[in-house]
Amino acid sequence: MTGSSRAARWSWCWRRASRSRHAIGIRPGPSAGPCHVGARDAWVRAIPSSPESLAMTKPSLTSQRRDLAAALRLAAKFELNEGICNHFSVALPDGPDGRPRYLINPYGVHWSEMRPSDLLLIDERGQVLEGEGEVEATARNIHIAAHKANPRHVAVLHVHMPYATALTMVEGGRLEMAHQTACRFHGRTLYVDHFGGLALDESEGEAIVAANKAEAGADITFLAHHGVTIGGPSVAVAFDDLYFLERACRQQVLAMSTGRPLKLIPEAEIEATAREWRQVLVHQSEKHFEALRRIEGL
Repeated sequence: MTGSSRAARWSWCWRRASRSRHAIGIRPGPSAGPCHVGARDAWVRAIPSSPESLAMTKPSLTSQRRDLAAALRLAAKFELNEGICNHFSVALPDGPDGRPRYLINPYGVHWSEMRPSDLLLIDERGQVLEGEGEVEATARNIHIAAHKANPRHVAVLHVHMPYATALTMVEGGRLEMAHQTACRFHGRTLYVDHFGGLALDESEGEAIVAANKAEAGADITFLAHHGVTIGGPSVAVAFDDLYFLERACRQQVLAMSTGRPLKLIPEAEIEATAREWRQVLVHQSEKHFEALRRIEGL
């Protein structure tokens, strides 16, 4: 790249970064350059740093229905579903009787055709309170248990997406810190190495509860020979984790397919990159989800 073209590129990057900073109300600070890989400048650190630190308003039932239906349709678009199986759920504020309530997709409706009105309102026993359709036994056993195990997980997404599930099928399968995307999940991942069947009874749900209570900081659970469960403070954050988890797993499987050993990131850089991910997680998730919904007209 010539000196003049490099200067033009930096000028474009700076203008773009400046617009982004002003758009979210952040004043520019000193930086090694907005397009410099690995730059840890002040304007990124000013973005709300975690789900806990962000003042999130509680969405209405109508908006939760729209978000959950949109997430299901988007997951189908990216081929993260498996037939009419798998399920997404949202924990709602307790009902007038003080009992827990959840939204969940009904059995038999394909994700690509899911509408907000299709979603079922259920209680903590899986009984349908509102809507037409049935709750699959595995959905009832996995999701209610997952919400109870970690109340900060407002949204719980359970899938058998190909590349993430592939890691549950190999001996000692783990998401390795060999790419910056994988670092997003550093310190947030739990592995259940026992296979409990199709989760048609409550015992598998109880096993998930026990594992998640032991690792309260985990948002991603790899279930051996089965799939993954993702929990988040909102549908947008959980969906963003779903999207990037599959990409991270795909990158790893493709790298492993070369037969060459993975080149792991040094521990100090893993920690630093994970912190950077946490700093932008909620903001990026919401913007990504908004963009996808806008593109698909959802």
